[in-house]
Amino acid sequence: MRTHRSALVAVGFVLVGLFALWLQDVVVPLNTPFWGLFDNQLDLRVYLDGARTVLTGGHLYDAKFLGQMDYTYTPISIFLFAPFTWVSFEAARIIWTTGIFVALYLIIMLSFKSLGRQATWPLRCIGLSLVAVVLLLEPVRTTIWYGQINVFLLLMIVADLARPERSRLYGVGTGIAAGIKLTPLIFVFYLALLRQWRAVAGVLAGFVGTAMLGFVALPRESWSYWTGKLFDSDRVGAPQTPGNQSIRGLLANLLHSDDPNGFLWLAVVVAALALGMYAAVLAHRNGKELLAITIVGMSGCAISPMSWGHHWVWFVPLVVIGFDMLMKPGRRPTTYGLVVAGLIALILVTFSWRTYLAHPIWFVNRTVPDAYLIGLFFKTGIGWLRWFTYYPYNAVFLVTAVATIVVFRRRERAMSSDADPALVAPRPMRDDATATEDIPVRESRPPQAPVVDEYAVERSHPQA
Repeated sequence: MRTHRSALVAVGFVLVGLFALWLQDVVVPLNTPFWGLFDNQLDLRVYLDGARTVLTGGHLYDAKFLGQMDYTYTPISIFLFAPFTWVSFEAARIIWTTGIFVALYLIIMLSFKSLGRQATWPLRCIGLSLVAVVLLLEPVRTTIWYGQINVFLLLMIVADLARPERSRLYGVGTGIAAGIKLTPLIFVFYLALLRQWRAVAGVLAGFVGTAMLGFVALPRESWSYWTGKLFDSDRVGAPQTPGNQSIRGLLANLLHSDDPNGFLWLAVVVAALALGMYAAVLAHRNGKELLAITIVGMSGCAISPMSWGHHWVWFVPLVVIGFDMLMKPGRRPTTYGLVVAGLIALILVTFSWRTYLAHPIWFVNRTVPDAYLIGLFFKTGIGWLRWFTYYPYNAVFLVTAVATIVVFRRRERAMSSDADPALVAPRPMRDDATATEDIPVRESRPPQAPVVDEYAVERSHPQA
């Protein structure tokens, strides 16, 4: 019976994945010149040109690529791209894009593993189907379209921090990711709040090690980056650009200035960091480690001076968490409804809306003529909607963090007031606390005393 039910669930997900692929091709056909999914690779070209510049003795951070673009990652990152300079760009693009798809699948499967699920064949089918589903998310689509690196960094962090097992190298992978791109350093604060000092040391060791390796291999570029270029956020892009989905971008657009008030920005950043860390610690305390690190990752995107849409690939594990909840039987209809509404809202906020149509629709083309709208963060021509286009991704972070706090605070209050302290089992420190008959999960500890369903809390869910 269990095998039959698991097969039906897998078939359902396969149908959802096929529908997602069809929808992707309908909205922005794969063979569309320039806008097609595989027809740009602009950032990959910059990466490879940067590697060629270093290999030929040029100055990496003084050069301009494709006419006006800067190389913005750390010097050590050049070693990731140097091997691709030995093949044609077409071959490099195929290898890189294939790697992105493989990384997405591994992220999804590692996320399921963190949630306590075994890698059965139905779950592998579900994982492949979710790769197709997350293609609908702008951060994933533009990662492929630009040839970006963020999915690989996400894989390093998830493989390092979201796994149930612990090892002596715990944290080192996250530190190496931070050595390539600085944003993952935010996990130092999270791990310090948990007092996981060995993990903090691992992150710092990985980060410092990559930086030192850069100084040994590329001393000139390393000195230039770490003593100057690092602090010039304008090299990444203007704060007021519509694609900047950080808090600084939000304030720059609301205040119509590329230099928003520094004290205001700092105050909002501190508040967002405190909110994100509190929500993450609560999630960890209640055995939801994947949710915790996802919130921390989104916090890093929110407080960074410049966060392009493709930096928000943390929406991928958020989608996995949502679908995992849907696969667990026995929840109230309200809970399922809220989860479905949340997943639909996430896709609507981050969907790639095509407006360059074979048969133009006057309303759509008047909104964004001769282009397509990435997510909802391009400046729309609809005045009453424009205010929301400044911060949809920050809204996703805010709603996720606040909902996490509300749910787990209510759960903890219910446990402390209604349960007999002598009967309450310790809170799980892993994500496999709840089993399902549809997809097997590991049985790693004795059954716990009944607790309040943390996702069954009635709450309003904004369209974010």
